[in-house]
Amino acid sequence: MIQRIRDQGVDAAQKEADRILAEAKQRAADIVATAKAEAEAEKTQARKEIEAHRAASLDALQLAARDTVLDLKARVIAKFEEFVNRLVVSATRDEQLVRNVVLVIAGRAAEEFVQDKDVEIRISKALLGEPTMANEAKLSILGLSTEMLREGIDLTPDDEIEGGARVRLIEEKLEIDLSDKAVAHLISQRLLPRFRSILEGED
Repeated sequence: MIQRIRDQGVDAAQKEADRILAEAKQRAADIVATAKAEAEAEKTQARKEIEAHRAASLDALQLAARDTVLDLKARVIAKFEEFVNRLVVSATRDEQLVRNVVLVIAGRAAEEFVQDKDVEIRISKALLGEPTMANEAKLSILGLSTEMLREGIDLTPDDEIEGGARVRLIEEKLEIDLSDKAVAHLISQRLLPRFRSILEGED
C-alpha cells in the first residue's frame, strides 16, 4: 500500500515536472519568437529609415545642385547685362554721336514731327558743363551753331544721363528716352532671350 502511494506520488511529481518543463519550454519558445519578430521589425524599420534618409539626402543634393545652377545662371546673366550696359554707356558718351542725335532731333525730326513745339533735349552734364552755362557755349562744346537748331529747342544738362539724350515736348509732357540706360535696357531685352537659350544649351 505504501509502495503504491509512493509510486503514485512519484508519478504525479514526474507529471507535474514534465508539465512545468513543457510550459517553460513553450514560454522560452514564445520569448525567442517574440524577440525574433521584434528584431526583424526593428531591422525593417531601420531599413526604411535608412532609405528615407538616403532619399532625403539625394533630394537635398539635387535641390542644392539646382539652386547652384540657377544662381550661377543669374550671375552670368547679370554680368552679361552689366557688360551690355558698359558698352552702351561707352558708345553713347561719344560726343560726335550725341551731336548727331541732337541734330536729328532738332533738324528733320523737328520739322516733320514736333514742328513748332518747344523741345527740351537733356544730355549728359559732363558734355554741357554747368547748368548756368550760356547756350552758345553749350552749342560750341558739341560743335553746333545756333543756325543748326531752330527756335524753341533747349539743350539742358542732366545728372541722370551719362550718354545719349532724353527729349521732352514741354507743353505736351511727352518724353522720348534715348539715354544710355534706356538704350541698354532695350538692347538687353532683345539679346537676353538669345543669351539664355545659349546658356541653357538649346542652340
